[in-house]
Amino acid sequence: DLQICQHRAPTCCTKKMEESYQAAVRRERTQSIQALNFELKYMIVGHITAFQEAFESLLHFAENRTSSLFETAYRPMAKEAAEPVKELFTDISLYILGAETTVESAVLRFFDSLFPLVYSRLINPGITDLSEDYTECLRLTRQDVNPFGHYSKNMVTELSKSLWASRMLSQALSLGIEVINTTEHAALTKECSKALVKMQYCPHCQGLTLIRPCVGYCLNVMRGCLASVSELDAQWREYISTLEYLTNEMAASRDLEIALTGIRNSINEAILHAQLNGPQLSATVDKVCGQPKQQEGNLSSDNVVPVKEATETQAFVMAHASLNNKRREFINYMKRSRTFYASIAERLCDGDLVMRDSSTCWNGEDVV
Repeated sequence: DLQICQHRAPTCCTKKMEESYQAAVRRERTQSIQALNFELKYMIVGHITAFQEAFESLLHFAENRTSSLFETAYRPMAKEAAEPVKELFTDISLYILGAETTVESAVLRFFDSLFPLVYSRLINPGITDLSEDYTECLRLTRQDVNPFGHYSKNMVTELSKSLWASRMLSQALSLGIEVINTTEHAALTKECSKALVKMQYCPHCQGLTLIRPCVGYCLNVMRGCLASVSELDAQWREYISTLEYLTNEMAASRDLEIALTGIRNSINEAILHAQLNGPQLSATVDKVCGQPKQQEGNLSSDNVVPVKEATETQAFVMAHASLNNKRREFINYMKRSRTFYASIAERLCDGDLVMRDSSTCWNGEDVV
């Protein structure tokens, strides 16, 4: 009653043993594909972590640098500006990691929060009544009066260009892991399981436990079994080309590092622009939001909490160099994996599975 290992000669196999062999080949094939995938997956996962650490280091440096601007140049609003600055860099980090947000919404939200502070601490430093309603009115007025000129839009443009490639690379790496995980658990068809049993275990039914499959026979069986996986070859090659393009984009003139460190300067220029146009802004705001209460003299800035000066230039240089090195190392490795799915059958038939240095091997029917 054997279904797979039928042979004219006497046999020691039963139908139950054939079923056990089918379970064994499915398990072994999954394990062998996982072993092949391990190095590639390990490399991608390692670089996801490395890129994220480098991004975080650069963001941390840029955030400290931006915070120090308020501490050194705009002390009256430094304490209150700390939260909007933190939110801006959190939004940028989330954007890079693929969150459903945009650079434009992050930057404009920051300037919406900044305008009430600039207006009440720098343009009209005597304002005492900064109620929620008045603050909200200032936030909404910001969109109409455009106090920061073209600087807010320029900041959106510069950041969008450089952060886009970083976001795409982050998503592409995650996609690579997803593809590899899916191929690891691709189910074997019944025909494939039977072909693998015939190749690996049918010799055992005749007591030929040391005979291994012929190379050509193994390749035919594996290519048949992995036809659906090897069909990924063209898409995988295109995927590697896309990774190469993205890493080159990141290293090009629209550099992530330059854009992030330029945030401080963009904000400074924007605030200076608003101060220069203070009288016109005040006139417009008074019409829309009414006149707030005033007090004599400037607002005391004694309660300002000092923000740590950005003294992390060395760390930034290291993070910059690290990111560039990681890019190069990663893309060079990935380029070597272009043929990963095209050559998967060959690699599975390599090593101990087949007879290489002997004239005697199993061809599926007999010893030849």
